[in-house]
Amino acid sequence: MNKKQKITLIAGVAVIITALIIWLADGTYVFTQTKVLVEKTDPLFGTTYKEWKDQFIWGLDLTLVVAAISILISGILFFVFKSKRKVTNEITN
Repeated sequence: MNKKQKITLIAGVAVIITALIIWLADGTYVFTQTKVLVEKTDPLFGTTYKEWKDQFIWGLDLTLVVAAISILISGILFFVFKSKRKVTNEITN
């Protein structure tokens, strides 16, 4: 492996690890959520009710998409940056 291939490999792994850390920190939900059901209390009557709140929660599905795209791009760049060495075929008799 040459230097460009190592950098490509490290960058790809770093993106995947970052996506996994974000997923773990956000609650390890399987599906990405854009709204969350929140229970609120009415201050006047003391009753509770549920309301949808806009909140983005990173899910495993989004993590897998980011990982797949990262693997694809890293794999393509890995072969693009492959050093082309000249092979001399000397036939010795």
